[in-house]
Amino acid sequence: MKKLIIQIPCWNEAETVSETILALPQRVEGFDSVEVLVIDDGSKDETVAEAKRAGAHYVLSLAEHEGLASAFETGVHYAFGLGASVVVNTDADNQYCAGDIEKLVQPILNKEADLVIGDRNVSKLSYLPLWKQILYRLAEEVVSFLAGQKIPDPTSGFRAMSRELISEIKITDEYSYTIETLIQTLFSGKKVVFVSVRTNPVRRPSRLIDNMPFYILKTTRALLKSYFQYGITPKLLPKFAPAKAVLEEQA
Repeated sequence: MKKLIIQIPCWNEAETVSETILALPQRVEGFDSVEVLVIDDGSKDETVAEAKRAGAHYVLSLAEHEGLASAFETGVHYAFGLGASVVVNTDADNQYCAGDIEKLVQPILNKEADLVIGDRNVSKLSYLPLWKQILYRLAEEVVSFLAGQKIPDPTSGFRAMSRELISEIKITDEYSYTIETLIQTLFSGKKVVFVSVRTNPVRRPSRLIDNMPFYILKTTRALLKSYFQYGITPKLLPKFAPAKAVLEEQA
């Protein structure tokens, strides 16, 4: 039985979470069931009540506000325990068009990918201020360079993940789960696919980019940390581990 779980990390999203849930598909081709999981990241408003009222199958509340990365990781592991075959992550502000979820999961159903990321084509979105378009383009170029392949929208949170991938996800950076899971997947040898998706009109300012210097600093740190953790360190370890293993065996 194939189960799709759509997870929505939330923090004080009472104004939009109901609209987001009601827009989600109740059936998706290739799955026997579709369920909605809301991860409440210590909200102080009516997020939980609104999520339940809109029909969320599961509402998992964190005791206090831990941040988006922690809520994301908690959600995928909980979904794994629920028997999810595929997990789709989307934002609570209804930024992403729910009608594109079927397009998002198709490469996983076809066994062509473990991680599918929705490409918002952000550099072409005319309603975004110029500085944001430049920022997204810069992130795209830097991540593509480090990954050694074209990465069109590395910070998109609209993504589908296979059961095998979510079983291995472990977030170490508290700021950017999007960058870390992307780098982790690429360097583990799993396949990443990008599909073009639509976005809905912006409902509120981004909470991640409210301070530009802080955002650039944190994102850069997350990128470099992930690159060294998943790309550099595994290549260096074998050069030292064999000698150590021989010494331990002789002892």
